[in-house]
Amino acid sequence: MEKEQETLYAWKKRVGQELDSVVAFWMKHSHDLEHGGFFTCLGRDGQVYDRLKYVWLQGRQVWMYCRLYRNFERFHRTDLLDAAKAGGEFLLRYARVAPPSKKCAFVLTQDGCPVKVQRTIFSECFYTMAMNELWRVTGEMRYQNEAVEMMDQIVHWVREDPAGLGRPQLSGTPATEPMAVPMMLLSLVEQLGEADKELASKYLELGDWCAQRILQHVQRDGQVVLENVSEDGKELPGCLGRHQNPGHALEAGWFLLQHAIRKSDPKLRAYIIDKFLLLPFHSGWDPEHGGLFYFQDADDLCPTQLEWDMKLWWPHSEAMIAFLMGYSDSGDPALLHLFYQVAEYTFCQFRDPEFGEWFGYLNREGKVALTIKGGPFKGCFHVPRCLAMCEQMLDALLGRLEPAHAAPLPAVPAREGAK
Repeated sequence: MEKEQETLYAWKKRVGQELDSVVAFWMKHSHDLEHGGFFTCLGRDGQVYDRLKYVWLQGRQVWMYCRLYRNFERFHRTDLLDAAKAGGEFLLRYARVAPPSKKCAFVLTQDGCPVKVQRTIFSECFYTMAMNELWRVTGEMRYQNEAVEMMDQIVHWVREDPAGLGRPQLSGTPATEPMAVPMMLLSLVEQLGEADKELASKYLELGDWCAQRILQHVQRDGQVVLENVSEDGKELPGCLGRHQNPGHALEAGWFLLQHAIRKSDPKLRAYIIDKFLLLPFHSGWDPEHGGLFYFQDADDLCPTQLEWDMKLWWPHSEAMIAFLMGYSDSGDPALLHLFYQVAEYTFCQFRDPEFGEWFGYLNREGKVALTIKGGPFKGCFHVPRCLAMCEQMLDALLGRLEPAHAAPLPAVPAREGAK
């Protein structure tokens, strides 16, 4: 027990120090003081190499700053809140392509002109998350009204009529459900329903619907989690149907686990740990070089994606959250061991002790393939969200183990990651 306590404390200290470093990187390099919002195309040392603004990442960074501001005393800082508000106002002014339509751009110029629109719901989803968190830290109802209105629009697109997304129904396109859609909606149900009985009740049925849709991605008698299935929950033919993304399955796992914990359903919790945590990890972990493969083929055929065997930052971030949450819920020491295994690999391979933040893209052997710290898809989100959630879970675990009268454990030096 004492050894476990010391190890948990060491990881809490290590994770907390890394969170401070990562937030400092984005605070220093990403803020657009002229127009509001954030630059996310940042080189290794934080230099801006492109001033385009990606709406996904604008919303994610607003959400992240607000979440840190309200959940951590050391981040309850005016500069953090002011930056989040400036990002939120930038989104309110420019994210929607043709108001009053709710469709948001994917890419904007530095001063907010639309560049590109995607025919998906994800820009709108992160816009919703940003607005809800801004309401939580400011109390300004205009943010919450915007969040709820956008949420209702997203649900309409997904469950009733997708026409507003601008995606034509071509005769050869299979009726496909990517796991990302119900996953994202389930995350929004968690976001909007937090400590809000009225919205939690409003979205109760939606949360159950999302969970059931995600669970349909467990196929072949429970042996694989597939990224895409048919709309009626069957395996699709070809590469599309065999496609697997271990990191995405793990992320879906902790989304589902939060849902099952809210539902007080121990049988579902155990099933999720087995199918969405252990199964994708054991199939997706590279036995030769360590780390999680980005993509896999369910029949062990060669995936067609050129980056299939790369090691990316976000699947490892999601795996850290998933295994620590699974251990926190079940007490199974095997899940804690897997957290340590993934976290050690992640800290040693991805973090940059010289300039801060994490590299995002490694080759199979774990060597840095791209030195950028941010880009069109990597911003201030997966890394700090992982670190913040893990710090909170480690703190809660230590609170369970440590008697109220016990003296605090001595400081344990954080280990530097090898590069």
